Amino acid sequence: MRALVWDGSRARLVEDAPRPAIAPGTAIVRVRRAGICSTDLQILAGYMGFRGILGHEFVGEVEEGPPELVGKRVVGEINFACGRCPTCLERRPRHCPTRSVLGILGADGAFAELVRLPAANLHVVPDAIDDRRAVFVEPLAAAFEGAEQTRDLKGGRVAVIGSGKLGLLIAQVLASRGDRVSLIGHRESSLERVRARIGDRLARLSVATSLRDQVTRGFDMVVDASGSHEGLAAAMELVRPEGTILLKSTVAGSHTLDLAPLVIDEVRLIGSRCGPFAPAIEALAADQVTVDALIDDELPLSNAVGALRKAAAPGKLKVLLDAER
Repeated sequence: MRALVWDGSRARLVEDAPRPAIAPGTAIVRVRRAGICSTDLQILAGYMGFRGILGHEFVGEVEEGPPELVGKRVVGEINFACGRCPTCLERRPRHCPTRSVLGILGADGAFAELVRLPAANLHVVPDAIDDRRAVFVEPLAAAFEGAEQTRDLKGGRVAVIGSGKLGLLIAQVLASRGDRVSLIGHRESSLERVRARIGDRLARLSVATSLRDQVTRGFDMVVDASGSHEGLAAAMELVRPEGTILLKSTVAGSHTLDLAPLVIDEVRLIGSRCGPFAPAIEALAADQVTVDALIDDELPLSNAVGALRKAAAPGKLKVLLDAER
């Protein structure tokens, strides 16, 4: 089968990658569409030291597996837990210490014609959600996770640093719950495009092109979705004393940062990663979140290497792979 493989030095399309073998409790999914995430690009820079088939945002059709799932269109949660350790038994499988993670840690991903996942990780996609929008279930779930972790701050003043794919999803989710959201990005042209594409969904949204544009600091919560080493430092400048920073960025390498201000100002720092699929599917089915406007390009799997280059271009939003071509 065709698959996009990262070997630690370069990504290449392989025409004869081994077909994943069915195993007890798993399903084989024929991928229809997949999305390139900022995490995929960070892997190319060394994040997690991953080797193998990239990709964790996808929609596909179950080809082998439990009879009730065969032929169904599905999306899949990306953490593969053992199900037996104390963490799993405490119902925290996303944090299983021996987990593998689809296309990120110890498990081949979805930039391929076929992918294998635990059957328990799969969610059937309603007909109301087409393939292009279904690709956003996984990152939208991550946005809902941030909202769940900060539900005590509902209705507050929030700054979202990063006008990329994840930042725009988070901004929509937080605005929909009543937060007063300011979106901060680097490029004026990109932010104006955001206004044109999803402004009607973000009545509470204001945008700025730099921290200097923020006349008033002191946000109740600041979300770092910048995908850069500078994001956390910027968040610390913007948050009020006793406020909250929600850290959504995964970045290759390490931070060099004075954390004393977090102690002095008693700022709460929350790490936030994957999230619940059910509310994301529900929101997409009800057309409560705009995702079509975030798609910049769609390329065939046969040009997956070119798609990675496009996705890495400054200001680029979502690039999709059509695994059927």
